Amino acid sequence: MILVADSGSTKTTWAAVETGTKVVTEGMNPLFVTDEQVHTICQSVRNHLSVSDDVTIFFYGAGCGNVLQQSRMQKLLEKGYGTSRVKVETDMLGACRAVSGNKASLVGILGTGSNACYYDGEKIAAKSVSLGYILGDEGSANYMGRMLLKDYLTGKMPEDIATLFHETYPYSYEEWIDRIYNKPNANRFLASLARFATDHIDLMERENNIWYVVDQWHSAQLGDLIMQTHCCHIDIVGGFAKAIESGLRETLTSYGIEVGTVLADPIDGLIDFHKRDSKKS
Repeated sequence: MILVADSGSTKTTWAAVETGTKVVTEGMNPLFVTDEQVHTICQSVRNHLSVSDDVTIFFYGAGCGNVLQQSRMQKLLEKGYGTSRVKVETDMLGACRAVSGNKASLVGILGTGSNACYYDGEKIAAKSVSLGYILGDEGSANYMGRMLLKDYLTGKMPEDIATLFHETYPYSYEEWIDRIYNKPNANRFLASLARFATDHIDLMERENNIWYVVDQWHSAQLGDLIMQTHCCHIDIVGGFAKAIESGLRETLTSYGIEVGTVLADPIDGLIDFHKRDSKKS
């Protein structure tokens, strides 16, 4: 049995490669999840997907670019599933395999967080520097949520949008600050605010907000990659990317970048990749 997982900070999608059966659990970014949470998730997945003892696991996760966290996640999954056949890779490599298969391309992630790399068809040959939700994540749902909230709290948001924002999230200044600085998973909470932008896409386009967040992604992550690799084709994965696809394509095209596939969830692509890979071995 082959079990593949695509894990972000918000959710993890698990799939049995042979049957395509899926189950969604909470996110398993090792920077935020506890050992106990991982154990509980593993038990839930084992029950839902009837995971066998001879399972081989391919786990692609946000936060797994750090060697220490990658090793920690591998040990936790080995314990949780009772197998030594666990391979932990970055969510970036998972995105590459899901959306580009074995062809060379720039590949981007725009979900709760953001990232970008150049994939040569087998491995990540060049990548941008990912600084996480406090210092980076340009272009992501977290970045959009952070921008919206900052404009709202500082009075820079246009009055009609601010009224609608308050009706959607009727919190006081003190409640906002408490939720961001004192409660856990601030990155997920900020990313959840991007739903306001996707629900009111016409307002965001009027204010050029979509253009702005994509422009920031290009400036922080894509520009140097393009100069380094001379590649101007990009495939993108992520729920936020799919939600803003029209503005995303328009903005990147204005920079001379050819946008190929925009895929909300990489799990189906990963199922196909590992089906092909299993037949080779």
